[in-house]
Amino acid sequence: MAVPNERIRNFCIIAHVDHGKSTLADRILQLTGAVDARNLKEQTLDTMDLERERGITIKAVAVRLTYKADDGQEYALHLIDTPGHVDFSYEVSRSLAACEGALLLVDAAQGVEAQTLANAYKAIDQNLEIIPVINKIDLPSADIDNVRRQIEEILGLDGATAVLASAKEGIGTRDVLEAVIKRIPHPKGDRQISPRALIFDAKYDSYRGVVVYVRVMDGRISRGMKVQMMSNGLKYEVAELGFFCPAITPADALEAGEVGYLICNIRSLKDTKIGDTVTDALKPAERPLPGYEEVQPVVFCGMYPAAANDYQELRDALERLQLNDASFTYQADSSDALGLGFRLGFLGLLHMEIVQERLEREFDLTLVTTVPNVAYHLVRMSGESFSIENASKMPPPGEIDRIEEPYIEADIMCPTEYLSAVIDLCKKKRGIHVRVDYIDSRRCMAVYQLPLAEIVLDFYDKLKTYTRGYGSMEYRLIGFREGDLVRLDIMLNGEIVDALSSIVHRERAVWVGRTLAVKLRGLIPRQQYEVAIQAAIGAKIIVRETVKPLRKNVTAKCYGGDITRKRKLLEKQKEGKKRMKQVCCGSTKSRNRPCRRKKRNPQTLHERSRRCCCRR
Repeated sequence: MAVPNERIRNFCIIAHVDHGKSTLADRILQLTGAVDARNLKEQTLDTMDLERERGITIKAVAVRLTYKADDGQEYALHLIDTPGHVDFSYEVSRSLAACEGALLLVDAAQGVEAQTLANAYKAIDQNLEIIPVINKIDLPSADIDNVRRQIEEILGLDGATAVLASAKEGIGTRDVLEAVIKRIPHPKGDRQISPRALIFDAKYDSYRGVVVYVRVMDGRISRGMKVQMMSNGLKYEVAELGFFCPAITPADALEAGEVGYLICNIRSLKDTKIGDTVTDALKPAERPLPGYEEVQPVVFCGMYPAAANDYQELRDALERLQLNDASFTYQADSSDALGLGFRLGFLGLLHMEIVQERLEREFDLTLVTTVPNVAYHLVRMSGESFSIENASKMPPPGEIDRIEEPYIEADIMCPTEYLSAVIDLCKKKRGIHVRVDYIDSRRCMAVYQLPLAEIVLDFYDKLKTYTRGYGSMEYRLIGFREGDLVRLDIMLNGEIVDALSSIVHRERAVWVGRTLAVKLRGLIPRQQYEVAIQAAIGAKIIVRETVKPLRKNVTAKCYGGDITRKRKLLEKQKEGKKRMKQVCCGSTKSRNRPCRRKKRNPQTLHERSRRCCCRR
């Protein structure tokens, strides 16, 4: 029997990293009886091994709950647990579009953090009802009054109505659900018109095809109905639909206001665009629902198999992984040093680490990755503009009019005592100061505009170091700006290694080149000949390091005894080297051509040698 709209609530949990979203979801599952006590565990909704090991949520998860409120009515609650890291903010924005309200968790000890602010703004933009929840009130360092004041001054919400809870201890869980019932509005879709359902996520099942996550806005979708994707016009028959409770639970129909899944024997995720509208194929809706903006990758790197024979396995692994995570992009690439591989685009460094680790774990691959970089806009002298993600494909400097790099605006929250360290860090990263807002006497928020290329490598780690772990950051792209950028090449014995080429600011080129050269000097094994490691901008060499050749230790046999034995042997070796310099052993151009130096004996030419030892 269908649940009326008045007794349906759709909400999600949003918060900063490690503020207790998944733990609160566990307590809600326990209170509503959605999961048997024997099967309940920490982070129940986090099903991936990586999520459990790292203690973070990577994929948003939807679940349907049944809750009997204090008024005696039974309500259907659709809960969506979202990630907290900035790299997965696209999951948050998609989840918010399927809800009417959101629980905004704030740590009672840490207060409002950068991602708390960012997620709150996302919910406000979607016109959602936001319920602030002060979590972890059982901590000895909890400062509830101060957190209430931060909620009012920073977020603009009523701190007095914030619900107090401790997800770990189960305190306040019922108060949270009662607030959801009373303060979040019920869905207002019309069940009598043509159906419209928003696709907010999808995953691929090896046996059943694509499982589409939908929020039905209007009408009714039933099993056996012919449905149509409004973006591409593809039509399918609904083979199965239902809810996540949290296990897949089939149902006869999905009504307006409900969140569930559709299985239509769809073979590829490419046919199901996230943000698309599903409607009745026989009586389609007049206009689609507003969807989502396309996900644009901001960090790029090359991935190559350690063994050249694994190229086909890597391609198959990327195709299969993209079926369950369509947020990364890839295209075939090749390198003179690393062979055949792929160029991948990610939403951030953490996203890159997750994808790489999943490829290595789930598909048993050993990968070699290049240095992550960002996409640049180049304008030729002719006025033509284009984008590049790989420095090795950059045209000669004479053909380039200007290079533009992406900029972000970062909100950095930290204790006031570490503000000067944060400002120094931003200056080193070519940051442009915007403003500093003081949250209270102990915490502040510094707003800086920074090149994206400066933060993708080590900025976040250094921020945590400079602030002793108390700093947090959230950023957003603000466009492209012209910069004094150059292509930095790394050469080994005069040969350019394209996999190590990068685009850097001219002022930092020497530092970056020196860092790479010193690192390579420690990694490259010594050979029988000298290996020159050089960093160059065009034809200009700016850095050189040398891997010394292996030499025979002639004194190795002289262990023990008097030091004069070794000195005598070394003097004998010097005499031998002096005699070798007096005799020419070959020519650079021809085997039979005598030495250019007239004083040398032309009869001492070595037949197999190609290089003259006396040409210094």
